Amino acid sequence: MILYLGVTLLSLVLAYFCNSTEHVQLHTIEYATSKGRHHFDRRQAMNLWVCMGIYVVLSAVAVCRIANSNDYWEYVEMFSLIAQKRHVSSEFGFNYFVRFMQLLFGREKYLPIFGAISLLTVFFFLKAIYDQGEWFLGSLFLFLMNGLYFSSFNSIRYYLVLAVVAYSTKFVIRGQYGRFILCIVLAATFHKSVLIVIPVYLLAKWVAENHLKWYHYVIGMALILSLVFCRELYRRVIFYFYEFYEDSAFDAVRYSYTNIGKCLGTCVLCAICYRAGLRDNARNRFYAGLNVMGLVTYTFGAFIPEVSRIGYYFTIGQIFLIPNLLVHMEKGWLKRVLIAGTALAFAAHFALFLRNAYSVDIRLLPYLNWIFN
Repeated sequence: MILYLGVTLLSLVLAYFCNSTEHVQLHTIEYATSKGRHHFDRRQAMNLWVCMGIYVVLSAVAVCRIANSNDYWEYVEMFSLIAQKRHVSSEFGFNYFVRFMQLLFGREKYLPIFGAISLLTVFFFLKAIYDQGEWFLGSLFLFLMNGLYFSSFNSIRYYLVLAVVAYSTKFVIRGQYGRFILCIVLAATFHKSVLIVIPVYLLAKWVAENHLKWYHYVIGMALILSLVFCRELYRRVIFYFYEFYEDSAFDAVRYSYTNIGKCLGTCVLCAICYRAGLRDNARNRFYAGLNVMGLVTYTFGAFIPEVSRIGYYFTIGQIFLIPNLLVHMEKGWLKRVLIAGTALAFAAHFALFLRNAYSVDIRLLPYLNWIFN
């Protein structure tokens, strides 16, 4: 646990210096490319070095782990089956990736596979935070306090895909829908559940940019009611793609009160910061719309097996939305109270996450690595 706390603290200390170098005298470097002339100043250089430092810190811990997570050895067995060209339940893109790594490092070598996936996962998450977070420190803080980084030691396929979703969100915001769809389709070759974000994210973008009529709310309410009264229909669709979930230990109604609470809290913050950071900001309205969809999913879709596998696609935007709202607030006691309250709430969440990390169904602690263990 000390290592995890140390990594978290070091990353946040480094993040403090990102976008916070106004005291440095800026010297602009001009360089030319095929697309024209560009400028690169000392602030950008500082940000680059800070992000590289954070990337090295987070990647080192992830790459060097061994036997961490409850599914670590299940993945090792899966790698072995893939090497033998036997049937596995994972998607073909992941299987080809594993075979490629085995071709490079050997059929029995599983550490390079875990290492490569960790490097990619951390990269996409950090790139997403740097590109989309108006307050880098705040977004990285929420990313770490939500346990997203340490949870990526578990369910490695899913968290790599979640990182790609976070990264590709910027393409939706910019209206570059072709790039967005391409990223998601490629990610679906690792975990097909991600395909749900294509219609949902496009819908959220449309809602963020248009004034809703009364019948739009009627349609939305009808969809919510369908989650209550048409559960069996949804279950049939889910089990068509994930038949192994039916009648399994995951086939039960489980309410995630923590995630419901985070979604509700974010809604309250949106109401408080509406004028400052939401009313005239389509990007934040997009994230806020996804947060509402996350709240609906966790509240009315609790019957979905492993509901967080869907819910996280909607709530990942919180790590951008909450800091964006706070940074746009006018300076004063309310802003300080909201920042302090948010920090304390998520720090408490992180403490509970670490306490539960010893659980047999999580097993992120104790941390073991292939260097000393």
